[in-house]
Amino acid sequence: MTAAILLLGFLALMALGVPVAVALAGSGIAFALVDGSIPLLAIVHRMVGGVDSFPLLCVPFFIFAGMLMNSSGITERIYDFAVAAVGWMRGGLGQVNVVGSVVFAGMSGTAVGDAAGLGTIEVRAMRAHGYDPKFAVGITAASSMLGPLLPPSLPLVVYGVSANASIGQLFAAGIVPGLLVAAALMAMVRWYAVRHGYGADASFRLYEVGRTLARGILPLLTPVLIIGGMRAGLFTPTEGAICAVAWALFLGVLVYRTLGFKAVAKVSFETVEVTATILLIVAASEVFGWMLTTTRASEQVVGWVLAITEQKWLILLLANIFLLLVGLAIEPLPAILILTPIMLPVMEAIGVDPVHFGLIMVLNLCIGLLTPPVGIVVFILARVGGISFEEAAKGVLPFMVPLVGVLLLCTYVPGVVMWLPSLWYR
Repeated sequence: MTAAILLLGFLALMALGVPVAVALAGSGIAFALVDGSIPLLAIVHRMVGGVDSFPLLCVPFFIFAGMLMNSSGITERIYDFAVAAVGWMRGGLGQVNVVGSVVFAGMSGTAVGDAAGLGTIEVRAMRAHGYDPKFAVGITAASSMLGPLLPPSLPLVVYGVSANASIGQLFAAGIVPGLLVAAALMAMVRWYAVRHGYGADASFRLYEVGRTLARGILPLLTPVLIIGGMRAGLFTPTEGAICAVAWALFLGVLVYRTLGFKAVAKVSFETVEVTATILLIVAASEVFGWMLTTTRASEQVVGWVLAITEQKWLILLLANIFLLLVGLAIEPLPAILILTPIMLPVMEAIGVDPVHFGLIMVLNLCIGLLTPPVGIVVFILARVGGISFEEAAKGVLPFMVPLVGVLLLCTYVPGVVMWLPSLWYR
């Protein structure tokens, strides 16, 4: 009964439009008042303990590093290199869009960061070259999904903290699926280009590839610095985030001289604002998760699911459908914090590795960023492309096919996700 009060209280507050953090903490306080055996001071201690985590320190640093990279003008260098490398292919700027996102994902760590940074340049360039605005917005939105998959992925960091899973293994787990998404999107772009008569947008010149690579080599080394350092054991993911900030400051302040004191201060304040929002949700979710554990609600969910079916493939299918539906209404980070303590015990009961499930969860929820009513990535790019949200959503629809295809592959072929983590860490 008390567990029902907790869950129903949360859903009722969400239905009223209350912010996620307030809904999580509010339902926890309501539960404590009804139960009577939990002092309210314990809730405060749990909230403080929820953010008192060394791995969680990498969240503000990765956000700061991504914002510094965005503000230092390196997006044009990445874009120029992508044009020289793949602009000669059929559907040139569409292919550039995907390759640019692969590179920029190693700096932003989020879909929104990719869309707001490199995405604005890509959509405007595609429109200037005569591409259908819906197609330009659709491929840009779909390729922004590479940000949460390829390291340093902010959603994977949050999941790792919530599930007590290795962030290094989660980063490794995202690499192969991320590259598969990129390959699938590039194949889709070629199919679309053939169907609609789009050709190449640049000639292949080895000299131009070398010139743009030399011009952008330092920012292109950012993912190598982070992943290589962790792989070599030189630093943890948290320390890697600090190194990423130092590298971004080095490039913006000393090398390119595009970041002055005012720009760094502005980015710092924006980082504090974003981080405070995330950490408030983390603190509130710690209370919510603790209440679920106290009421043994997670065990009850496991029992309910296994009572319906014990078929692993069917449970995974139901989990995917559920996560996709949740992604329609709730942004990835709060959804991860809310659902991990509920769904992870079910996955472990059927033998799914927490790292494998983390990748499945993040990919599902991030696909929700492309769909109404949340669809924040589509909102951003629709504004840049000068089209309505409805038109932008129609443009995204064809690219759901490769995204869902890779999702199912990752779900039912665990080796796709677990090969690199098992190779590097086990």
